[in-house]
Amino acid sequence: MEKSPLWFRITAVVALLWNLLGCMAFAGDLMLSADDVAKLPEAHQAMYAARPGWSVLATAVAVVGGALGCIALLMKSKWAYALFALSLIGILVQDYAMFLLIDGAALAGSLAVILQGIVLLVGVLLVLLSRRAIARGWIA
Repeated sequence: MEKSPLWFRITAVVALLWNLLGCMAFAGDLMLSADDVAKLPEAHQAMYAARPGWSVLATAVAVVGGALGCIALLMKSKWAYALFALSLIGILVQDYAMFLLIDGAALAGSLAVILQGIVLLVGVLLVLLSRRAIARGWIA
């Protein structure tokens, strides 16, 4: 196995922090009570009411898969690729529910679209990074 470059290890750590933030946001979302949801703006309440359960599961797959993928990168395991691919599928399923089924863009606004676009971009880049790391022999 080849020694990975410093930028790769730094990227893996930053990506892990990013994904841990996603895990924290997801956990916070799960802990919202009915009273907490009632205090949200009406548009957000509508999103919570319309959100299918499988979308919540997809979000869990996305954030947990991403965090585990980053840990796998840091442990130099090629499992990172499969975990990032699973995470990307979770992101795509979540986005499908959020933007196509319940029209989250109209309900949550353009900021939500931008943030979710960044999440999708990071997911794609992590899949590509892990594939490159396998090809270069940085992980095995």
